[in-house]
Amino acid sequence: MDVDAAVELARRVLAGEGIESGELGLQFVGADEIRALKREHLGVDETTDALAFPIDGADELPEELPRQLGDVVLCPQVVGDSWRGPFVHALLHLLGHDHGASMEAREALYR
Repeated sequence: MDVDAAVELARRVLAGEGIESGELGLQFVGADEIRALKREHLGVDETTDALAFPIDGADELPEELPRQLGDVVLCPQVVGDSWRGPFVHALLHLLGHDHGASMEAREALYR
């Protein structure tokens, strides 16, 4: 995983989605841990490439409050060199996008 490239991609996606500032957590975990997280939070017992845990997302906030976007958890064992797509997908989930044509169109902007 290229952490610097991930940070740059996150900045590009967030700026493209109108998010100028905020805190984002990024965690890299093994296959067993991401499977346990998916089971605990989504009720599905399988490994996955990435998970998103949104907090504030793109919601309107009072100016004095810092934006807490949430956390993205990536599994390098699953994503390998193809981490960019799952990472963008998870970032868009943090901002409130759901699966479907609209999300696919947003993802295509950041390929």
